[in-house]
Amino acid sequence: MGFMDKVKEQASVAAAAAKDAAQKGQAKVGEVQAKRSADGLLRQLGLAAYLQQTGRAKDTAESDIAGYVSSLKAHEAEFGELDGSDSSR
Repeated sequence: MGFMDKVKEQASVAAAAAKDAAQKGQAKVGEVQAKRSADGLLRQLGLAAYLQQTGRAKDTAESDIAGYVSSLKAHEAEFGELDGSDSSR
């Protein structure tokens, strides 16, 4: 195997490794964005439930809560079940 063949092979391996790293990085970004989306929905759901329990809810609280639950179910269908763990505590 000539010198240029070895260089080409190493370049090919390096390019494949870089592509793999980029794909893994993009997947991680997607995971973080999905978690933030779920966290936002859960926060809104919790706030609506809290306001309902304290008698300060809007007239649309029931439909708002149903909408948040529906959105969370769709999120789970796409990204998997929420596990209840909270790493911020």
